[in-house]
Amino acid sequence: IPAFAGMTISGVCASLGWRFDTACWPPDLSLAEYVMGILEPLTPDQLYTKCDPEDLPRSGETDDVSDDLGQERALDAVRFGIGIRRHGYNIFVYGPPGTGKYPLARRQIEQAAAAMPVPPDWCYVHNFQETHKPRALKLPAGRGCRLRGDMETLIRELRATIPAAFESEDYQARAQSLQSQFSQRQEAAFNELQERAKALNVGLIRTPSGLALAPTSKGEVVNPEAFRQWPDDMQEKIRSDIAELEKELQEILKKLPQWDRERREQLRGLNQEVVSQAVGQLIEELSKDYDDLPDVIDYIEQVRADLLENGEEFRGPEPTEPQQAARGGPREPSFRRYQVNVIVDNGRREGAPVVYEDLPTHGNIIGRIEQMAQFGTLTTDFGLIKPGALHAANGGYLMVDARKLFMQPIIWEEIKRALQANEIRIHGLTEALGFANTVTLQPQPIPLDVKVVLLGDPTIYYLLSRSDPDFPELFKVAADFDDQLPRNHGNTTRYGQMIADTARREGLRPLSRDATARVIEQAARIAADSERLTLRLRSIDDLLYEADYWAGVDGNGEIAAQHVQRAIDAQVRRADRIRERSQEQILRETMLIDTDGETVGQVNGLSVLQLGEFAFGKPSRITARVRLGRGEVLDIEREIELGGPLHSKGVLILSGFLGARFARRHPLALSASLVFEQSYGGVDGDSASSTELYALLSALSGVPIRQSLAVTGSVNQLGQVQAIGGVNEKIEGFFDICAARGLTGRQGVLIPSSNVKHLMLRRDVVDAAAQGKFHVYPVETIDQGIELLTGVPAGEPDPQGNFPAGTVNGLAQGTLLEFARNARDFAGGGGADRWTPS
Repeated sequence: IPAFAGMTISGVCASLGWRFDTACWPPDLSLAEYVMGILEPLTPDQLYTKCDPEDLPRSGETDDVSDDLGQERALDAVRFGIGIRRHGYNIFVYGPPGTGKYPLARRQIEQAAAAMPVPPDWCYVHNFQETHKPRALKLPAGRGCRLRGDMETLIRELRATIPAAFESEDYQARAQSLQSQFSQRQEAAFNELQERAKALNVGLIRTPSGLALAPTSKGEVVNPEAFRQWPDDMQEKIRSDIAELEKELQEILKKLPQWDRERREQLRGLNQEVVSQAVGQLIEELSKDYDDLPDVIDYIEQVRADLLENGEEFRGPEPTEPQQAARGGPREPSFRRYQVNVIVDNGRREGAPVVYEDLPTHGNIIGRIEQMAQFGTLTTDFGLIKPGALHAANGGYLMVDARKLFMQPIIWEEIKRALQANEIRIHGLTEALGFANTVTLQPQPIPLDVKVVLLGDPTIYYLLSRSDPDFPELFKVAADFDDQLPRNHGNTTRYGQMIADTARREGLRPLSRDATARVIEQAARIAADSERLTLRLRSIDDLLYEADYWAGVDGNGEIAAQHVQRAIDAQVRRADRIRERSQEQILRETMLIDTDGETVGQVNGLSVLQLGEFAFGKPSRITARVRLGRGEVLDIEREIELGGPLHSKGVLILSGFLGARFARRHPLALSASLVFEQSYGGVDGDSASSTELYALLSALSGVPIRQSLAVTGSVNQLGQVQAIGGVNEKIEGFFDICAARGLTGRQGVLIPSSNVKHLMLRRDVVDAAAQGKFHVYPVETIDQGIELLTGVPAGEPDPQGNFPAGTVNGLAQGTLLEFARNARDFAGGGGADRWTPS
């Protein structure tokens, strides 16, 4: 057969004396093409599985269906997590993007929350005992705002009532009486002292420095010069009297502050009496409304006590900021401490809250303490405490995107701490980081009863499960959303109903049966499986929006199949610039890819490039060279660190295959090199391992490989061809090059048989296959593939492991045996039969 490899089948028949019927076979058909004809390519129905529009309901005939199609397992987990009321049974909802995790989970949660009781309101109020520790008050739903309004009303009433009480004639008279009593007492003491001093010829006079005693004569003060003229005994007596009087004067002066304190205490008592009369009735009326709330009653009583203590602050207008600054800087406003800061108001809510936090920062989750600037100084109080999502969701459910959560510092640890302690403790970010060194508020923690629902990718879930010991204890329920649905008659019908329901819900034009069928076919293409439908419904929604747009452009009242196809083509068109440039490089022969002829040790491999949501296939030339060596298959990509671990694994499998097949009785004295030609980026994956093995077998046997064929598929050590990903894109990538150069009917692609069920090829590829211009061949083993590529039988080994002469395996075995003999001769060893496996 190798002797006939370059001949046409008619020439082979003539050399053998056989008759060749030109009615059955073209006269220029090569032997390789003859072999290819024996092995049937896939039919168009195998390349693309259609959806029969007759199996779908007509537009307007469908009932509304839920879009939870195919997610029963995940939604059962969500419902379980909602229902169980135990510590740690929070929920992590994970799945690929676009599967509708958030809307489906939220719908279940909102249904459950609607039947739950409304949680209470929470307020922060001033702590009159420890001002830096604001007090938290729990009230039934709706009564928090009511308390705030009542306190504001109380303040307004007090600001009118208390000043009026202080301005009353009775108060003024009593206050004046206290002042008069103090003045009279003071005056009487000084008058008594003055009379005694006068009797002793001593006068009590006022000086700039205060009161003083001086000698007098006939009621007039004697100056020092005149006093020194007096007799010594008189001077001595006067001095002695002045000394005694000074002692009495000092006693009086010492009593003055005490008398003033007594006056102020009496005035304070009077003020408290006046305030009590003004406040008492108002406080009593306020307390009646909250008799069922002991904590609120206790707070109101504390307000009463503080009003009695500081009621005189209400006598004038509330101090302004300049007045505060004049008094020595920032100061707590007189009436602000009686206000109520409602941080959770559930008065208008029905059922439990369901909160989704889109920006899960530290402050947005656990709350924050704001500050206000006053003349260059930052101040704060309980009124500047702001709630977080945990407060808003308390008593219900908090939903957070896990990826956004882990982009913020500290907050994951804060959420875990809150769930473990069952309380919300508000503090600043600097305090959480351990950097706080300033005096700030320490609000009273609020009890926490919430279900946290995290939404994210599977990678995040498995990473947390492995690396965070607290995660399994706090998130015991995992809801795993699927991205595919089996494509059977029942599911296809429901999928069509879901498409129609989406169109109605989004206000789109109705879809024809053909359009719905085309959408379903595209759903299988997105799933990369003819037996599956994608559950990444965001892609389907986008397709419907765009098809509706093109229907509008055409002026149609209904979305037809051509509008769906136009939307698909437009999506590809917007994303395929890089694909066009890649194909242009091949067509201009900048990148060398042959689509005709035969070459030894050279195969067209297929790879997939992923650019965002768009993937396309790209053919690559893979070459192999062999020589005498030590049984090594050198992966050039790995040696220069461009090959990934999976690609390196595939190359190492080739060594195992070659050794097991050809080197059972002698060493594998081979050194082979494999490379992706003109590859300037990383290479990973094992989908080219079968391609590399074909190139090796061709290089060892010397049998050329048809360049009109491309190959994809991984291989194991037993020579079985295994499934790979991206099979549709790979086939289409090679087809585009062949179509651009002109389809000859000899071109095609070899794929693993196990990938046939994944085929959902483009219409132009299917049409070319139907016309016999392009072929897709399923192969199960390397031997099948090498026969297709070379047109030469692979050959089956005899019991001794020898392959027939002239077959690909026989020729490769002969080359390896020759390498072994040359290695023996080079080393000066004995006969070939003395070799044993290494």
